[in-house]
Amino acid sequence: METYNPADHMVMCRKYKQKLPKMPKPPFPNKLGEELQNTVSAKAWNEWLEHQTMLINENHLSMIDPEAKKFITEQRNKFLDNEDYERPKGWTAQK
Repeated sequence: METYNPADHMVMCRKYKQKLPKMPKPPFPNKLGEELQNTVSAKAWNEWLEHQTMLINENHLSMIDPEAKKFITEQRNKFLDNEDYERPKGWTAQK
């Protein structure tokens, strides 16, 4: 019988630079999904999904367009690496 180890459910989050709960499953069914699950916390991933939705809606992106996919991938990496990423027009930081 396996014992539950909380440490197995934590990751050193690349966005927040601290140990946080990991995603319950990889966000993509491939190597990239596994890498993201092992380096991005559930908190950071959920925040990215909200931001991604705003970018897709604001920019009227079609995710079957290769250029739109490229843009979202670039923005995801910038967001998760705390680089300067695109924000929707009129966006202001939460206090």
